[in-house]
Amino acid sequence: GGSWVSIGTSFVGISWALLDYHRALRTCLPSKSPLGLGSSVVYFLWNLLLLWPRVLAVALFSALFPYSVALHFLGLWLVLLLWVWLQGTDFMPDARSEWLYRATVATILYFSWFNVAEGHTRGRATIHLVFLLSDSILVAVTWSTHTSWLPSGIPLHVLLPASGLCFLLGLALRLAYYRWLHPSCRWEPDRVDGTRGFRSLEGLQLPHNSRMTRLAQNFFPRVREAEAALPRKEEVNGVL
Repeated sequence: GGSWVSIGTSFVGISWALLDYHRALRTCLPSKSPLGLGSSVVYFLWNLLLLWPRVLAVALFSALFPYSVALHFLGLWLVLLLWVWLQGTDFMPDARSEWLYRATVATILYFSWFNVAEGHTRGRATIHLVFLLSDSILVAVTWSTHTSWLPSGIPLHVLLPASGLCFLLGLALRLAYYRWLHPSCRWEPDRVDGTRGFRSLEGLQLPHNSRMTRLAQNFFPRVREAEAALPRKEEVNGVL
């Protein structure tokens, strides 16, 4: 009982961290409105529902092949690291730190989606989803054919249908979120003496963190043109 509570708490904590990170990214872009309560709940739920089947597949594979799971992780991690490198990330100040950043991102991508480069994200997100789904199915087929080797007490007849249902529900919520609930501001530019301003940004003073802004612009590529129209401001109170 206690172990299941710990596992559930971990899933909730990871999903909450993804939601909090997404909300933090939006605060770095004035042209993006904050997430409402309904959007936040759906965003949290689809991350939770898509994360659980992935972790379950890897966890049972590690229980069946405790030594092979390291090779499995290393093989996928190298593929994901190559994929991140091919996207041409330029986030850290030097090459060594950049490779450390890429290695960290590749670890995150082993479990969940994380965008690191500018451009349209739909195609990359779809490729990543199909890649993880294919790997999870392969892993699940592997350990489901060796059920006699698994520790006793694992109800596969319940876990397999439940994980499949969770994935489909999470995918449906993810599609619904980006179709109807993902907030997007369409600012109407004012033309005053040949300059353009944003009514909704009048008097807005936000601290600026260059790295978080870079991540936010990569995650929301369509706002680059809108942000380019904003007047540049100098550093305020030593905040970068």
